[in-house]
Amino acid sequence: MRFDDDADLDTSEVQDVRGSRIPGGKATVGGGIAGVIALILGLLFGVGPDQLGLSSGDADPVATSSPAGQVRESCLKGQDANSREDYRTVAVVNSVQDFWRQEFARRDADYSAAPTVLFSDRVGTACGAATSAVGPFYCPGDRKVYLDLGFFDDLRTKFGSSGGPFAQAYVVAHEYGHHVQNQMGTLGRSQDGRRGENSNAVKVELQADCYAGVWAHHATTTPDESTGRPLVTELTRADVRDGLDAAAAVGDDRIQERYQGRVTPESWTHGSAAQRQQWFSTGFRTGDMARCDTFA
Repeated sequence: MRFDDDADLDTSEVQDVRGSRIPGGKATVGGGIAGVIALILGLLFGVGPDQLGLSSGDADPVATSSPAGQVRESCLKGQDANSREDYRTVAVVNSVQDFWRQEFARRDADYSAAPTVLFSDRVGTACGAATSAVGPFYCPGDRKVYLDLGFFDDLRTKFGSSGGPFAQAYVVAHEYGHHVQNQMGTLGRSQDGRRGENSNAVKVELQADCYAGVWAHHATTTPDESTGRPLVTELTRADVRDGLDAAAAVGDDRIQERYQGRVTPESWTHGSAAQRQQWFSTGFRTGDMARCDTFA
């Protein structure tokens, strides 16, 4: 996966608060063990910690600003995104939001942009406080995606993914799938209190996988606003395999087998490895969000 070297990156779409402290210093997610349990049970790639039952009322819901301003100051061009993981995140966010902005406009609707917040260890959100153990998530309360880049190391070492730049892009695009659902009024369908392979919670997650695939289908043809050329210049079959491998690695059955030694479909929240791959592939093959109706 590569980006146009000469493209201007919009760093306003990413807030870098790594190294910041949450006011009060009491940000916990139900205690450390709750975060570990969340990780083991596969409560990853989801929505805000309040909806995971892992919020804390002790933290300020607004993330503080990073004194370094690392991303904003140094991540300027596509060539920067080709060299560093955090800068690559900026480019992926730009590409994903360019696509959804244009897709919504094609449907005579307005897309409301959502920033990604890069944090380390813990962060305060409008959905409550979260630690890195929760994994990447989208908070509908403040319409932001939250991401600790250390998760990508966990994706390889703890979940057995092959990794790679497009595996990371898949994660980001999945979270923006939740943002799209929020704007379309479908995200709330996951909050019916049910779990299991046929629950709405799983269907919402699989639809976000499909939406990630829809973006990937169009990534190399979506024009960047600054140049009129696609920001993503190359997406290979190997890249797509990495994305599919990441999708499978965080399937509920894979995680349960790895950490529990048994598979319990009645407790699934995100879907099996095969389901996650299937729905990403549906989006990628068709490029049509109308084909992402996991509720049918």
